[in-house]
Amino acid sequence: MEFHQLRYVCAIAETGSFSRAAEHCQVAQPSLSQQVLKLEEDLGAKLFDRMARRVRLTEAGRAFLPHARSILSQMEAARSSVVDKCADVRGSVSVGVIPTIAPYQMPRFAAAFAGKYPDAKLRIVEDTTPVLVESLRNLSIDIAILALPLRHKDLELFPLRTEPLFAVLPRDHPRAGAKSLALKDLRGEPFVMLRDGHCFRDLSLATCTHARITPHIAFESGQFSSLFGMVAAGVGVSLVPEMAIDRNAGCHYVRLSDARATRTIVAAVLRGRSFNRVQQAFLAGIRS
Repeated sequence: MEFHQLRYVCAIAETGSFSRAAEHCQVAQPSLSQQVLKLEEDLGAKLFDRMARRVRLTEAGRAFLPHARSILSQMEAARSSVVDKCADVRGSVSVGVIPTIAPYQMPRFAAAFAGKYPDAKLRIVEDTTPVLVESLRNLSIDIAILALPLRHKDLELFPLRTEPLFAVLPRDHPRAGAKSLALKDLRGEPFVMLRDGHCFRDLSLATCTHARITPHIAFESGQFSSLFGMVAAGVGVSLVPEMAIDRNAGCHYVRLSDARATRTIVAAVLRGRSFNRVQQAFLAGIRS
């Protein structure tokens, strides 16, 4: 006795027709008829009287039908319980995020994730790229949110977004009212930048190098807020990714027109490692 045979018997009983039952079950009628005949042979009794224009349950068929329906119902309940269990996301996920992304993106996403998966445990660690890459390798974190370039062959990368870079200028700067500017327009200006260890500093210097300017760095810090304060005070100019723009910092932000003045953010995982359901859910959520 096969599960699909029970489905066919119930469908025939409900529709009163082999042809309509075949359509309902999305199977060819000869195949359906063959399977019902095989079931009748296995049972040693006819389930249907096959007449010219109608099909009628036999006495054996009427006795068999409630049991077939009960088995199908139990099978559906079993399937539903498995689906529900798979949708039940429990467990923990540890995520590392670089400082130039964490305060701007993670609070909103962490809140949304907690609302969708209340039984999941989310741990977020903020640190620099080298530290987070090593944390991926020693499995102290599961996923890292980083910025390109990354040249680590043992990492699998999932692009999340690409954002433009902006020049940060004092309000009285001659180019403060421009809609866009090229980095070469800032040649000779003092710069304030993130200190060594921050990947955005490396990206800023690489962008300047491509524009053939060598910035004189007048001030370094580990936070954009400190850089904005220095720009507002007239100490120098700076660069910032779009997500970190602070309209209340007393600065003007002008989009850079240089082709390479962008930042690409990725989710990085250790290549080949397996994930539990909550880790899979977080990665899918951050990618969407």
